[in-house]
Amino acid sequence: MNDPIGDMLTRIRNAQMRGKSTVSTPASKLRGWVLDVLADEGYIRGFEKGSDAKGHPTLEISLKYYDGAPVIREVKRVSTPGRRVYMGVKDIPSVRQGLGVSIVSTPRGVMSDASARSQNVGGEVLCTVF
Repeated sequence: MNDPIGDMLTRIRNAQMRGKSTVSTPASKLRGWVLDVLADEGYIRGFEKGSDAKGHPTLEISLKYYDGAPVIREVKRVSTPGRRVYMGVKDIPSVRQGLGVSIVSTPRGVMSDASARSQNVGGEVLCTVF
């Protein structure tokens, strides 16, 4: 797999289109950090670590719905393995005038765009969520 974050976001998008309550993805530290930001911002209910039938570690993501519609309306991958996108603190995009969130990988960890601005640190923009 070349793009693990893109794969996880696609799994979330597909599961929400089908109305699933949970979705499973292979576990990694970066995926866990991105899911922490999504849970803190209220886009997912949470996630738990588990394992599949072969014993490989997985993350079980509990999706969130409001009045039958998915809370995540749109999720886009910004920085890909073939095209990394780095931005300074002044250049980090605001998603839908602050209604959405950009997830940024900084030297101080993976955080939302608002946290990156408050800590005055830039980094790689992983994805945007609305």
